[in-house]
Order: sequence, then structure tokens, then C-alpha cells
Amino acid sequence: MRKTLLSAIAFLASFFVHSQQLPASLYDPHDFFTEGFNPPRGNVYRSASGIPGPMYWQNRADYQLHATLNEKDSSIDGEVRITYTNNSPDKLDYLWLQLDQNLFKKDSRGALAVPASGDQIGILDDRGDGLILGTVSVTYHGSTYTAKQVISDTRMQVRLNNPLLPKGDQIVLTLHFHFKIPVYGADRMGRLNTKNGMVYTIGQWYPRLCVYDDIEGWNTLPYMGLGEFYCDYGDYDYTIIAPANLIIHGSGDLQNPAEVLTPEQVKRLSLARNSDKTLWIISPEEAGKAGTRPKSSGMLTWHFTMKNTRDVAWAASRSFVWDAARVNLPSGRKALAQSVYPLESVGDSSWSRATEYLKESMENYSKYFYEYPWNNAIDMACNITGMEYPGIIFNDYQLKKARMWFLAAHEIGHNWYPMIVGSNERKYMWQDEGFNSYINFFALDSFNRGEYAADTAIFNKNFFAYLDQQSLPTLKDPLMTVSEGMDLDQHYQYYSKTAFGLRLLRNTILGRERFDYAFKKYTETWAFKHPTPYDFFHFMNNASGEDLNWFWKEWFFTVWTLDQGIAGVASGPSGGSVITIENKGKLIMPVVLKIYQKNGTTEILHLPVEIWQRNKIFSFNYSSASPVEKIILDPDNVFPDVNRNNNVWMK
Repeated sequence: MRKTLLSAIAFLASFFVHSQQLPASLYDPHDFFTEGFNPPRGNVYRSASGIPGPMYWQNRADYQLHATLNEKDSSIDGEVRITYTNNSPDKLDYLWLQLDQNLFKKDSRGALAVPASGDQIGILDDRGDGLILGTVSVTYHGSTYTAKQVISDTRMQVRLNNPLLPKGDQIVLTLHFHFKIPVYGADRMGRLNTKNGMVYTIGQWYPRLCVYDDIEGWNTLPYMGLGEFYCDYGDYDYTIIAPANLIIHGSGDLQNPAEVLTPEQVKRLSLARNSDKTLWIISPEEAGKAGTRPKSSGMLTWHFTMKNTRDVAWAASRSFVWDAARVNLPSGRKALAQSVYPLESVGDSSWSRATEYLKESMENYSKYFYEYPWNNAIDMACNITGMEYPGIIFNDYQLKKARMWFLAAHEIGHNWYPMIVGSNERKYMWQDEGFNSYINFFALDSFNRGEYAADTAIFNKNFFAYLDQQSLPTLKDPLMTVSEGMDLDQHYQYYSKTAFGLRLLRNTILGRERFDYAFKKYTETWAFKHPTPYDFFHFMNNASGEDLNWFWKEWFFTVWTLDQGIAGVASGPSGGSVITIENKGKLIMPVVLKIYQKNGTTEILHLPVEIWQRNKIFSFNYSSASPVEKIILDPDNVFPDVNRNNNVWMK
């Protein structure tokens, strides 16, 4: 035994000595978490032109929800009844559900993966029991039974006694659930204590079906906090039972206003639906007072419905100030923009302009991309920095001025991407955050004649840092990195690098007419469907008439940088010049040159990206009436060139 022990000690000693001589680790997470660039061929489900194929399908989940808000212990008791339709060509022996509240269990993957450097979204602050579930009751073809359920972190498998058959077969799941509302639920839901009472923001509050699609089958990536969601569409009918002194705001349409609002509030809402000016539903002087409620004690049941949506969320408080205004949509249809916030948030530099911001953004996005399909939108002040759900958004109650505008415009923009265009946020954050950041520019430039268009409170590290081009050399992760694999200090590039790239395509590479047509058609084509990144790549190639695969590869799959330079200018034939340019970085782009002649003539010359197909260095003849005296490469600084010292040549 002693000899064995001494031998083991000797081995370990030699191992440690040897290990000190080994080179640094060569492991690269991108080898596992970044997809390679290989655009798939079209098939019967997804066409090579980027449109849904003739046999495209997606499953459907319709929800009936009933929940009770318990103020005594800040918890939710609920029941969900899901009618699930299998439109796929496959029989399903089991179903997978998402249990988002399990993120806050002490041993969740999200909690265990929090690094020592810090918990950026507050997962550890709210650790508890997660989602407490009852049994799963299954009704299939008239027969009801209790199904076996297997919970794995934030997912639950429901094993069926009989397979769910393909092409339209239906099954109904019913189960009870309970959870305690987190104080700061991973920056997506929470509780805020104000002078007039608690503000509850409730999202990810019920078990939801995972998506089964033609790409992955069941999409069961765990919810770990940063990567968001991927949900099927369906109709929602839900009720919230809450103390009578609370006001509830939820996604969709309130079905029983006469039962839960005062006659005066019903009247004011009717007036607001016909007013472009923001009107009070509950004024600051009325907020928190007994007269704002139809009864002073007991419970009230609030009933909401929302059609063709992928989720619903809601909020509750006795403290709400409430205002609203009409939204004018391109078809002539009207919607209602509303804002609710505590007294602490009142003020023209803060939340008293929130409905104005919301209304203008909705009208802008509806005009340029796709008409807002629902009847209501609500901006809700709370302790969440910014989070989106269909028809309702949660924003920081302390926001002011430009940041107030930006968060309103940004979070409601998510109702287009991914609430209307239903991409997989859990895997491809850029396809919702980046697209949304791109459309924010339209609202930014047009709102109140550019009131906030150049405000430094918007163009900072957390939003559009990529636009100042200073962060380019230090980017670590390609955009196709799975959401949870992105460097925590650089996840903003999902927003800004994507938006910057789309603006390059629009303003420089394709031109506005071709890009705007293609991008709008993409949005219309994939509304209420599930496009992949490759569907987007294929669609833009086809609708614009341009093979952009070079751009998709470098922009989304690499962290390459651009360094174009002027290598020299020599005398050419017939008194002209031979201009030589070089591409010193790995990224390629078209070339724009501003050429100054001795006689005072200037010319802008555009060279296509194809000049780099065979060359690192490219020379061309330039004919001019007089000698060339100066050349500026990329004169308007539109490209993300990391070294501008070689962009100017002077004779």
C-alpha cells in the first residue's frame, strides 16, 4: 500500500512538472458553438429562393390560461390547457415543454454557469424552487390519462401513451403550476416597490411547448438567461384573478372592461382610441386612489384574448399612472398605444412622453416593414432594463430623454422581429436583436425631425458601439455564435454589428431601392413563420438579384477586419494614372475613391467587390483631363476600416 502511494505521488509530481512545460490551451469554443458557412440546398419545406417551400409546415399551440396573483407571498398559482396541433409529417411519441422559471432553481444550468466575474442578469439573486408542477393530464381522441413527465432543467418531456399522428392530429395537455415571482427575474420579469405599492411584471410564467420544426426536430436548448426564445404561434385566452385594488395590463384585448374598470376609465379609453394626442386614463393625481377601482375589496377577474401570437405577458399594480393615444396604421385600421408607470416616473423628460414614443415607432415600422397586426401595445415601467413580449414591453422606470425614447422604440420593435417574424432567438440572437436595431434607425431618423438622431446617450457601448468602428479590432465572436456562447462583454455586437451590416448593404453595396424591396418582402413572406438565417441569406440574394454569399460568410461567420489602402499612383498611358489599391485585412468590401485633379475637378469612383476575386492588390487605369493630386479612399467613412492611415494619397 505504501509503495503504491509513493508511486502515485511520484507520478503526480512528474505530471505537474510536465504540465508546466505544455503550451497554452488551444481549445476554441467556436469549434463547437459556431456553425460553418454552407448554405443548404432548397427542398420542399424551404425553397432555395428563401421562401417557404410547397410543403412548408409548422406546428400550432393554442393556450387557455388561468392564474391567480397572491400578494401575500408574491406568487402565482395557475393552470394551463394547451391544444397542440402536429402539422409535421412525423409522428410524435413525446412532447417537450419549456419551464423557464426553473432557471431560478439553485442547481439550474444557468445558475451553475454564472462565472466568478459576475452575474450580469441577476440569476443568482432569485434562486429558489423554480416552477412547481402538478401532474400532466393528456386528452387524446376523447380519452384522458396522466402522462409520465421527465423534467430536465428548464425542459420537460411528456411521454405519450399513443403517438400524436402527423398532418393535423391534435392533443390537449392540462397541468397546474406555481412559482414565486422573482425580484429581478433575469432582467425579464420582477417586482418593483414604489410609493403607491408593488409593480409586478410577469413574463415566462407558464409551461410552453418547445418548437418542433423541419430543421432541428425538437428545439430543446435550455433557457440559461441570455439566449431568449423560440415559440410556435396560436390563439391565447387567459384570465388573471387579482386583488380588486390592482390594475392588470396584458398582451392582447381586454374582454371585460366594464367589470374591472370604472365607467370613467372606459369612457376615457374610448376617447383615446380617436385621439392622436396622449390622453389620461388614470392621471398622476388619481394614481393609487380608491376611486380608480370599481370596488375596494375582494378579487377581480381580468379576461384577455390575443390571436395568432407566440406568447403573452402581463403586469399588475395599484400604483399605475395610465395614458393612451391612437395609432394610425397604413390600411386605415387603428390600434391603441398605452403607457403605465408609477408616480416616480412622471415627467416630460421621462415616462410622460412614453406613449408618444410608442405610437410614432409603431406607425413607422408599420409603414416600412409590416402593419402591426394586433389592437393594443403597452409600454410598462418597472425594474427591468428592457424586455419585449407580444403587445407589451417592460422598460426601466428611471429612463429619461434619449434612452427613454430608444428603449420604447427598441422593445416595441421586437414585435416585428421576432414576434411577427418568428426566428429562433435561442440560437440566433442577431436575427432578432440585430434586425430590430436596424429598423430602430428608421424611427430614430424620423422621430420629431431627428430629435434624438445624434444623441450620445444612444450611441454608446450598450447599443450601437459598432458604429464608431473603435470596437472592431477587439471583437471575439462571430455573429453565428450561439447566444449563450457569446462573450458576455461583447453580446452587444449581436445588435450593432448586424445593424451596421444591414446599413452597409442598403446604403452602399445594394442600394436603397433593391435592399428595401428585398427586406420588406422577406418580412412579409416570413410573417408568423419560422425563418432560419439561411432562409434570410437565400431570400436577400434572390430578391436583390445579387450573390451576397461573400458578405454573409465574412460578416456573420468571422471576426475578420477590413483594411483597404492606397498602395500608390503612377503615370499611365495618354497622360492618365495607374492607381493601385490593396486589401490588407481579411474582410473585403467594394471600394469608393474620391479623386482630386489639379484643375479642380473631383470625381467619386465606385469599384465593385469583384476586384478582389483574384487579387490582394488591384491596379487600374484612370483617365483624367489633368494630373491627379489627391485620392481619398472611403471618403465618407462608411466602411469599417480599422486603419485609415493608408486611406489618403497626395502627390
